[in-house]
Amino acid sequence: MDTVNFTAMKDGTKEEYEFLRTQEDRFFSMTADRLLRELAAQEHETIGGYKITRLQHALQSAARAERDGADTDWVVATLLHDIGDGLAPQNHDRMAAEILRPFVREEVTWVVEHHGAFQMVYYAHHYDGWNQYEREKYKDSPYYQSCVDFCERWDQSSFDPEYDMPTLSHFEPAVREVFARKPYDPAVIQPGAVNGLIPA
Repeated sequence: MDTVNFTAMKDGTKEEYEFLRTQEDRFFSMTADRLLRELAAQEHETIGGYKITRLQHALQSAARAERDGADTDWVVATLLHDIGDGLAPQNHDRMAAEILRPFVREEVTWVVEHHGAFQMVYYAHHYDGWNQYEREKYKDSPYYQSCVDFCERWDQSSFDPEYDMPTLSHFEPAVREVFARKPYDPAVIQPGAVNGLIPA
């Protein structure tokens, strides 16, 4: 079978859906390839007005995390934290979090999902009507301090064209490792666990 026969999902047979499942499994196994392709394409996208490209910001942020001794979850999440900027600029943080959610710790996903609000502390006071301390509405979250630290150490400081950053290929093994994991494995997700940026 090369394709299914049905044109409406409700008409599909068990055999057709089993066939589709094998196609989906193959597609799922190539998630890392698609993410790496998207990151590579960002080499040619400048962040309007900044001195670096989107890819350089990703590489620089991830390099800082790696050099701080962060684990694979943090390094890969930092590499991907702004991957949604081009398609979802108003909610890029949530888009990136949804990509990561099945494969990394809940703490890491939460930080990526909320980093946009936390970054506002650095710039929102320059705009009329913006709340510089938007992050304070999350102060009761167990992951609050991790997000503060993520933004301070790895995100807001990573717009330097002179920073020594590795190539994307350097991070490829880590990306492949993370996206080869069993999705939503409780041993990986660790709901409620707070490890901080540099887990023991």
